[in-house]
Amino acid sequence: MEIKLEPSLSHCIETVAKREYERVLSFLLRGKQEDAQLAEELELLRMFLESADFSQLRSRCEEFLLADKRIAVTLRSTNVLPKYEIEINEV
Repeated sequence: MEIKLEPSLSHCIETVAKREYERVLSFLLRGKQEDAQLAEELELLRMFLESADFSQLRSRCEEFLLADKRIAVTLRSTNVLPKYEIEINEV
């Protein structure tokens, strides 16, 4: 599972992740049948929101954003704790 999030100077990585979590949750709650992929996305976002060091991530993202660079933060599920990895790339 992989999720791409695009923070900006007006919306930090934590805010973008919370909004994506709410969007996915809304889809799941409205759905008439269970969607395994959406459920997996929701779980990955939940783990990320509960365990990430957002002050450190904001600092890393701001370095790019203040230099007028667009970035994507990619979350990938793994089998090793904290059960995800983070990659920050220019878009």
